[in-house]
Amino acid sequence: MKAIVIESYGSADQLVERDVPKPEITEDQVLVELHATSINPVDWKMREGYLSSMMPFEFPIILGWDAAGIIKEVGANVQDFAVGDKIFSRPETNPRGTYAEYIAIDKELLAPMPENVSFGEAASIPLVGETAWTALVEMAEIKKGDKVLIHAGAGGVGSVAIQVAKSFGATVASTASGDNAAYLKELGVDTFINYKEEDFESLLSDYDIVFDTMGGDIQKKSFNVLKKGGSLISITDEPDKELAEEKGIKTGYFFLQPDGKRLAKLGELMTNGKLKATVGETFPFTEEGLREAHRLSETHHAKGKIVINIK
Repeated sequence: MKAIVIESYGSADQLVERDVPKPEITEDQVLVELHATSINPVDWKMREGYLSSMMPFEFPIILGWDAAGIIKEVGANVQDFAVGDKIFSRPETNPRGTYAEYIAIDKELLAPMPENVSFGEAASIPLVGETAWTALVEMAEIKKGDKVLIHAGAGGVGSVAIQVAKSFGATVASTASGDNAAYLKELGVDTFINYKEEDFESLLSDYDIVFDTMGGDIQKKSFNVLKKGGSLISITDEPDKELAEEKGIKTGYFFLQPDGKRLAKLGELMTNGKLKATVGETFPFTEEGLREAHRLSETHHAKGKIVINIK
């Protein structure tokens, strides 16, 4: 099968097209013919070698951890899915990712693809969607009426987090550049903060939840907008435990453990029109297409998700 791989760490130029063996499935897996995948910052961080000590994979590595496609084979122990089913998934983080024509995916990581979305839209949700759901629902235990601050609302994770929070009946504030004001209002943001001109710390107070996608000083300042008993959940680095204790704040930090049942809940939100994928730019499934997609992701200024059309 065709795959775009890296054979050493480095720049986007390391992404090269190769012919590799089609995966063989275990009895607990399915073989998926991929129709689309999407780009996440973890892709190019892995490509640069920043994650090599955490994930010491052997080359060649196929990057990519968002899948949307059609099941072509099922293992003996797979009961809930069949050949021909359209699925989407955040596959296991391993060196055989989604920049390929086929992928083997564990049965517990599969979710039925919503019928009202395209493969590209479906592929743009798994990693960012499961990250947002884990932070807000499982860790912060969001409920109706909560006041929630979501940093970097125009990004892949932020844009989904806003919609998840709104689906629970929360009031949402979010930071982004002025160019994205209309986009965030469209997603349902109640209080938009232009981070280039305004200071969220002086504008907000008594918030129940902050979802931190930025870290550093922004994370430190976020403590000051929370009420006692509020939650600060981060995907960048561990919040200051002493400061949390001093202010009576619950904190959380996590690296996503994917789960098909969680993704199925996001699929229901998509089916019901409460969660819309924002596909920013699409690229072809070629060496140069992937290189361009990575370069765009590295600017941190891509609006919505960058999608690769595989079929």
